[in-house]
Amino acid sequence: MDPVEPDLSGREPLTGLDAPPVVAPSGRRISFLAISIALVAVLAGSALFMSGYTMGRQAAAEPGTPASDEAAFRPFWDTWQTINDRYAGGDVDRGAMVQGAIRGMIDALGDPYSEYLASDEYRQRLQGISGQFEGIGAEISTRSADGSEGCAPLGSACRLVITRPIEGSPAQRAGLEAGDIVLSVDGVALDGLTVDGARDRIRGPKGTVVALSIQRGGGAPQSFTITRDVVQPREVDSEALADGTVGYLRVGGFSDQAADQVVERLRAHLAAGRTKLILDLRGNPGGYVTAARKIASQFIGSGVVFWEQDARGDQVATDALTDGVATDPALRIVVLIDGGSASASEIVAGALQDAGRATLVGQQSYGKGTVQQWQELTGEGGAFKLTVARWLTPAKRWIDKVGLTPDVVVTLPDPVPAGADPILDRALQVLDDSAAGAGLRAAA
Repeated sequence: MDPVEPDLSGREPLTGLDAPPVVAPSGRRISFLAISIALVAVLAGSALFMSGYTMGRQAAAEPGTPASDEAAFRPFWDTWQTINDRYAGGDVDRGAMVQGAIRGMIDALGDPYSEYLASDEYRQRLQGISGQFEGIGAEISTRSADGSEGCAPLGSACRLVITRPIEGSPAQRAGLEAGDIVLSVDGVALDGLTVDGARDRIRGPKGTVVALSIQRGGGAPQSFTITRDVVQPREVDSEALADGTVGYLRVGGFSDQAADQVVERLRAHLAAGRTKLILDLRGNPGGYVTAARKIASQFIGSGVVFWEQDARGDQVATDALTDGVATDPALRIVVLIDGGSASASEIVAGALQDAGRATLVGQQSYGKGTVQQWQELTGEGGAFKLTVARWLTPAKRWIDKVGLTPDVVVTLPDPVPAGADPILDRALQVLDDSAAGAGLRAAA
């Protein structure tokens, strides 16, 4: 499988099911970005991305306009020509006009995951591909007035929230905390933006300064001035719980490096004789689908991990790898999810749930069941990200805008007491329930 990027479902540094960029046909071969971390998705049907991104031959008198579409494109070309011939307000920047037209086409789709980026914006967006990025180092999400995540656009009924400052980051050093609401960036409100647009305002080159207006609890707004730096997120945390009897893995992203770390830490837990495992995907916005496949395969061993459905309705299965280290049905596994678990996280959780391999504990997941592909444009044309497919669970459930429902739903108190983790506590109870364990082994 080709390496792919992750979901910008709403977190900095990562977010959604995106595939790697391809270059528009121009006599050059299609090229894919190198493996690293970022957004989610080429799936098993790589031919979709090799053949599906031929944008049409330039067969008409107008550049790039197929003869069959001449009538539809006539208003566009009339406008273009009139501006070039008659506009008297100053010099015409044709590059800016082209970029504006492309942006308008993508925006007209009304798809929150498809977008156009100018070349400088695109270069900034791809900073995270190597596993590090330049910014303040805080994961972000959107939260509506009723407390649910994933709203858009930002405004009085939809706020930008810090979900977690990354350990050792400028955000953590400055004192930002989970739950902080971001009111403005450099004195400018975020109303009307998506979470991606807000993230792009907050990020910036190392050494530059950004000013955030933050509301914490019911208090008055506070100002935080933060110097951006290079941030290297830690994606996998591992420890032993319940007097050393339970192996716990928290996965914060889905890079290939994270997948390798999961395998390494799983081996360590198994070598220590632990037969109860918790995979914590809460707040995980996604990553490479290759990483999702590898992590799911550690527990499943065989069978379908997910399905991909293209624009024509054709479905292709992606099967588990055969080298999983935790496929023994005697192992008891719990996966933790919440409203911040999206994209690749949902691929893994959905695969283990459909296979009867794990008990899902927590809250409804985010619900991102679409696949995006980045396509680079020639010259300084930038790039656009387009929704090109859907992914479905092994049982062919499409969870977009719905999410995964946990097998054990945990209702959180409001507020959650400091230091408490009711979802993790409930997971430990599930693992301690011998009846639940026997049922899980039978399902596997």
